[in-house]
Amino acid sequence: MTRPAYRVPHLDALEAESVFILREVVAELERPVLLFSGGKDSIVMLRLAQKAFAPAQIPFPVMHVDTGHNFAEVLEYRDRRIAELGLQLVVASVPAALAQGLVREPGDGTRNRIQTPVLLDAIEKHRFNAVFGGARRDEEKARAKERVFSFRDDFGQWDPKNQRPELWGLYNGRHHPGESIRVFPLSNWTELDVWHYIDRESLSLPPIYFAHEREVVERDGMLYAVNEHLPVRPGEEPFKARVRYRTVGDASCTAAVRSDADTVAKVVDEVAATRITERGATRGDDRVSEAAMEDRKREGYF
Repeated sequence: MTRPAYRVPHLDALEAESVFILREVVAELERPVLLFSGGKDSIVMLRLAQKAFAPAQIPFPVMHVDTGHNFAEVLEYRDRRIAELGLQLVVASVPAALAQGLVREPGDGTRNRIQTPVLLDAIEKHRFNAVFGGARRDEEKARAKERVFSFRDDFGQWDPKNQRPELWGLYNGRHHPGESIRVFPLSNWTELDVWHYIDRESLSLPPIYFAHEREVVERDGMLYAVNEHLPVRPGEEPFKARVRYRTVGDASCTAAVRSDADTVAKVVDEVAATRITERGATRGDDRVSEAAMEDRKREGYF
């Protein structure tokens, strides 16, 4: 009599790993927080946290680093989803930090870089020692260097040469006062895995993830929506295009892609055929230099 071959479906294996990581952090570290932007990865993270601690409430707050340059659809989704789950929302406000003189408005008008000191200030203020992020290793080459438990020193800085071994799923959360751990439960997921999971779990998303008509301008080979945070430059000609967003970021530096994918199933098909990551295709802030992401991470960026 032959024994049946037991095989765990791919999504179930990824989900189980992420749930284990979430539970491990809550067991090891006393003040975790989950970064929640209203983007697809943080939406999946929130769903995994629900499963990890059901039927109890999610045992930590969520935090959004609000640059003031967000898409309105994403903020509406963020507030609605947090209210549905009855969670505590901590907002680390870049506009408030600008008003207080803690940071300065960059000359190019984008606020991605000045998120970092605002994030570090919020971590210190609330004494968070573990910060869940939705980063995945397939997003960008600097992300690929990151461990699941990413140690940060007391200045919030990341050193890619000072990462701890993670053999056999054993994670080391030891740290001194002032230090913290960034935790990435989706490290081994891909963009396609995320969309398959969204489909399987029937998760709602902000509407900008699906194809819609928008007024855009072409800049550096990418399509940017015309809005109050991204005015039209001299010589640019706005036009209407059917687009969708692959990633959620600031309206001042996040581009859209041409698309007719207006359902999750169509997005899955589209992502399966693409050969460039969502950040590579749509994030202007990653094109500053070859090491733009790694430089920001060394400063404390998530």
